[in-house]
Amino acid sequence: MTPYKSKLQTSIRKAEWTLKKVAELIEQDAYCADIAHQVNATMGLLQSLNRELLKHHLASCGSTKLANNHPEQGAFIEELVRTWDVATRK
Repeated sequence: MTPYKSKLQTSIRKAEWTLKKVAELIEQDAYCADIAHQVNATMGLLQSLNRELLKHHLASCGSTKLANNHPEQGAFIEELVRTWDVATRK
């Protein structure tokens, strides 16, 4: 397994754990701030995972498609802009 995949899978496992914790806290009628803290932790882990995925995408696919005169350059740039818009939407 590549270090890239290993890092993503670790992030996914952590996010799964924190999301499971959110469900348990809700089931237990826990203090709302404690639940919100776990939700924020889960979102942070997913945002980190997304950043790593985008970095890898740029390094692998992007390095070729962003080269001068590549036929898919414009489409790739649009894809990145759409992905960035979704990732930074609040």
